[in-house]
Amino acid sequence: MKKHPLERWGEIMGGKKSRWVVLGLWLAFAVVLAFVFPQVNSVENYSGEDLPEDEMSIEASALIDEEFSSDAGLPLLIVWYKDAGLEMSDIQNIQSLYGELAENPLQKQQSVPPFAQLPPQALMGSLSENGKSIVTPIFFEETIDTDVLKENYEEIKSITQDITGENPYDTESLSEDSLHARFSGPAGISVDATDLFASADFKLMTATVIIILVILLVIYRSPILAVIPLVVVSIAYLVVSPVLGWMAESGWIDKDAQSIAIMIVLLFGAGTDYCLFLITRYRDVLLEEENKFFALAKAVRESTGAIVMSGLTVVIGLATLGLADYGAFQRFAVPFSLGVLLTGFAVVTLLPAVLAILGRTAFWPFIPRTVDMAKEYAVQKNKPYKEPKQNHRLMLKVGNFATNNPWLVIILTGLVLLTLAFASTNIKYNYDLLSSFPDDMDSVEGFTLIEENFSAGELAPVKVIVDTEGKDINISEELAALPYVAVVGDVQTGENNTNYQLYEVDLNKNPYSNEAMDDVEQMKEDMKDILADVEIGEANFWIGGETSEQIDARDVQAADESIIEPVMITIIFLVLVIYLRALVTAIQLMATVIVSFFAALGAGWLIITGVLGHEAMASSIPLYSFVFIIALGNDYNIFMISDVWKNRKRGLGHKESIAKGVASTGAVITSAGLILAGTFGVLATLPIQLLVQFGIVTAIGVLLDTFIVRPLLVPALITVFGRLSYWPGKLWKKD
Repeated sequence: MKKHPLERWGEIMGGKKSRWVVLGLWLAFAVVLAFVFPQVNSVENYSGEDLPEDEMSIEASALIDEEFSSDAGLPLLIVWYKDAGLEMSDIQNIQSLYGELAENPLQKQQSVPPFAQLPPQALMGSLSENGKSIVTPIFFEETIDTDVLKENYEEIKSITQDITGENPYDTESLSEDSLHARFSGPAGISVDATDLFASADFKLMTATVIIILVILLVIYRSPILAVIPLVVVSIAYLVVSPVLGWMAESGWIDKDAQSIAIMIVLLFGAGTDYCLFLITRYRDVLLEEENKFFALAKAVRESTGAIVMSGLTVVIGLATLGLADYGAFQRFAVPFSLGVLLTGFAVVTLLPAVLAILGRTAFWPFIPRTVDMAKEYAVQKNKPYKEPKQNHRLMLKVGNFATNNPWLVIILTGLVLLTLAFASTNIKYNYDLLSSFPDDMDSVEGFTLIEENFSAGELAPVKVIVDTEGKDINISEELAALPYVAVVGDVQTGENNTNYQLYEVDLNKNPYSNEAMDDVEQMKEDMKDILADVEIGEANFWIGGETSEQIDARDVQAADESIIEPVMITIIFLVLVIYLRALVTAIQLMATVIVSFFAALGAGWLIITGVLGHEAMASSIPLYSFVFIIALGNDYNIFMISDVWKNRKRGLGHKESIAKGVASTGAVITSAGLILAGTFGVLATLPIQLLVQFGIVTAIGVLLDTFIVRPLLVPALITVFGRLSYWPGKLWKKD
C-alpha cells in the first residue's frame, strides 16, 4: 500500500540516518548565516516617515525643507532648568555651548540658532515667566539615525561639562538646587523610543523563555520535553535574525525595533505551540506503536497538515499588513510573516529529527510505552502492572457537555463574549507617543518642564504655511486670536519663493493630546475663513508639525484598517474553506474569532483603564491585536476541527466525533494557549505603555479562544448545524 506523502515526509525527516543530516543542516545554516549576515538587531533602526508623501503634514514638511531651511530639520530641544532661577552665568554658559556648536558642528547637524552672537540680556528675555527655564533647539538632518544622535548627546554633554564644570543632563532629581538639562522634542523622543525597544529585546527573550519553560514543566513534568521546543525555536530564530538583518541591510525592508521586539514573542509563543501539536501526537502514538521511527512517521502524518494550515493562516494574516500605507504597520509584515514561515518550517523538519534522536527519552520521567512494553517494564522492576488511565478524560467531559447541551453553551458563551465586546464601543484612543514612555525618561521630563514653565505647545509647534499669491498679508493676529493658541512666532518668508509664509504656532495644551488634535482639525476650518477674509484661496495653506502628523496618522491608520481587516478575513476564510471543504463551518470559525477579538478588545479596555489607570488605548492596538487574534485563534480551531473530521472519516457519529476531537486536542491546545497568552503577557511587564496594552489585549484574546471559543462555542455550533457543518464536502453525505 502506498504511503501517505506526509508519512513519507516523517520518515525522511526522522529517519535513522537522515535525522542527523537534518539537524546538521539546520545548525550549519545558523552558524554560516551568523558569520555572513548581520543580526537584525545590529542594523540601524528605520528613522523615516510613517506617512505617505501626499498627506498634508508631509507636504508641509517638504515645503519647510525647501523654503525655510533655518526652520527645517529634526529639532532636538535642550530644556534647561534651575529651581532657584537661571542666572546670567547659566545663560552665558549656554551661549558658549552654542558658540562651540556653531564653530564645530555635530554629526549631521543642520543648524543652530545664533545664541552666541546675542547679548546675554536678549536671551534672558526668552526665559519662562518664573525665570526657571529656557528651551534651546539644535536642528539635525531628517535622515539622522539614533546611533548618531546618541553620539551627539555625549558630545554635547562633554562640551557642557568643559564649560560649566558639571553635567546637568544626568542629575537625579530636578528639585536639587543646581542646573538641570534634559533632551526632548522630536529628536529626544526618537532616541528614547529606540532605547526602550532595544533594551526590551533581551528582557523579552529572557522572560519569554522562562515562562515557556515553567509552563511546560508544570504541565508535562518532563525537563527534556520542556527544553525541546525552546531549542527548535531558538535555532529557527538564529536563522531568521540574520536573514532579516541581510534584507534590512540590503534595503529590501526597513528594520523596526518595535516589530522585532514583538516578533520575538510571536516566534517563541507560536513556535512552541506548533511543536506541542507534533510532540503531543507523537506521545499518543508511542502508546500504541513500539518502534519510535514508525510512531514518529505516523505522528507527522496526523499532525503536519494541521500545523501547516495553522501556520499558513498566521503567515497570510500577518502578510496582509504589507497592504498598509502607514509605515509602522507595513514594516511589521515581512519580519512577522517570514519569521513564522521559517519557524513553522523548523517545526516540520528540525523537530522530527530531534524527536527521532531522543525517542521516548524525550518524555522522561513519564515515558510512554505500549501495553506490552509497560508489562515487560513492570516485570523488570518487579512491580505489578497497572492499567493505564484513559487519556483526555477531563476534556472528553467538556466535549460531551458541549455536544449534549449545545444551546445552553451557545447562550452562555455568547452572553460572555458579547458583553465584553460591547465594552469595546467605549474605547478612547490616543496618538500620544510620550504617554507610552516612563515618567523618568529624558524626553518626558523635558516635556514636563516645558509644560510647567511655558506653554505646553512649545514642545512641538504647529507650523502653518500660507501661499499669499503675491499679496502683502500678515495673519499673525488672526492666528493669535484663536482660542486654542498660546503664542504665534514671527512670520517667516520663503527663501526661494517669497509668496510662501511660515507661522509657528504654540498651542495652549499638550501638542500630542487628543484635544490638541481636535484643535488643529478646527484650525483647518478656521484657516479657510482667515484666508477668505484676505481674499486668498482656501486651499492655499498647509499645516505641519507633530500634531498635524498625528491627525494624518489617525486617518491613514483608519484607512488601512478598512482594507487590511476585510482582506485578511476573506483570505483566511478561503483557506479554511479549501482545507476543510466545509462552507458552514468556515463561516462559524471566522465569526467566532471575530467576536472573540471584540471581546478581547473590550476586556482589555476594562483592564487598562480600571486596573492600570490608563486614560486611553494606543491607536495601533486594534489592528495589531486583530491580526494576531484572528490568525492565532484560527490556529487552534484548525487543529481541533482536523481531529473532528478525522473521527468522522473513521465512521464515528457526528456528536461523538466532535466530543473526541475536543478531547484529543484539548490538553495540547490548552497548554499552547497558556504558553501563547503567557508570552504575550510578558509584554505587559515592559515600561512601554503601547506594548503593555498590546500584550494584555492579545493575551486575553488567546485565553478566550483557548477556554471559551474552541472547547465550548465551536463544538456547540457544529453540533447544532449537524450534517450541514460538513457541506459541501464528502462528509456531508454521511449519516
